[in-house]
Amino acid sequence: MRLVTFLASDQPRLGALLDDSVLDLNRADATLPTDALALLQGGPSLLDRARRALGSAISKRSAVVPLAEVKLLAPIPRPPKIICIGLNYADHAEEAGLAIPARPSVFLKAPSTVIGPGEPIVRPTTTEQLDYEIELAVVIGQQAKAVARERAMDCVAGYTILHDVSARDLQFAKDGGIILGKNFDTASPIGPYLVLTDELRDPTTLGLRTWVNGQLRQDGNTRNLIFDIPGIISFLSQQLTLEPGDVIATGTPAGVGLGIMPQSWLQPGDSVRMEIDGLGVLENPVVGSSSVRAASAG
Repeated sequence: MRLVTFLASDQPRLGALLDDSVLDLNRADATLPTDALALLQGGPSLLDRARRALGSAISKRSAVVPLAEVKLLAPIPRPPKIICIGLNYADHAEEAGLAIPARPSVFLKAPSTVIGPGEPIVRPTTTEQLDYEIELAVVIGQQAKAVARERAMDCVAGYTILHDVSARDLQFAKDGGIILGKNFDTASPIGPYLVLTDELRDPTTLGLRTWVNGQLRQDGNTRNLIFDIPGIISFLSQQLTLEPGDVIATGTPAGVGLGIMPQSWLQPGDSVRMEIDGLGVLENPVVGSSSVRAASAG
């Protein structure tokens, strides 16, 4: 099943993607929550109810809306935690001029940084080095604490795309750091949907590609992860409790603006398109802060 969160009459709704249509799960079963986070937090029985509602609606051909007529939000608009793994592809570590870490390098992104497909990435006035990073995002489906590697995948609900937008000059400044460089508003586009593990069972050989203004910049594969998904989940769960709806971004391959020569930074007017095999396409425009101020004033 591919879950979406979408707007209907300016209200969030829970849906399932069916080719070029969205099935409104809230119309199919009014007792279901209106977002994927609450669905995951409700546990396996609630998820099974959503599956039954989907099957019933498909057989009756009811509650279906054309995809072109809905506005997709991030599948989980406000995850409890966004946990990111840095330098998890050797080619990206090399292009950044940094050593491969001996264990996962971890940082957090604020839930308030999340935006959905098509929403603008707003370049802060404080950066001149806005960069892109495509990442396979793992969404946790059940609470996990001190989980053994062998059981780690049982805790996964599904997968989506996360764009780890980064302000490099802030990230690497002595008076800046990872918090400023990774946590400005709109720094985490997520989407377009959440693919559950019943539909995508093996995330180990997925291609990841990024285009900026139609030019291919990143072309990697999850087979090249330094720390794989079971290892990441087990490692993280020794330090903190993972909860349903938590998002783990697993790192980016080479080809970011920092690493190419000459370096190339995102500018207002650019369009960033990201694709991961089986997970769809996440595309967002880049705008300047002045555009947002003008829209607010108008």
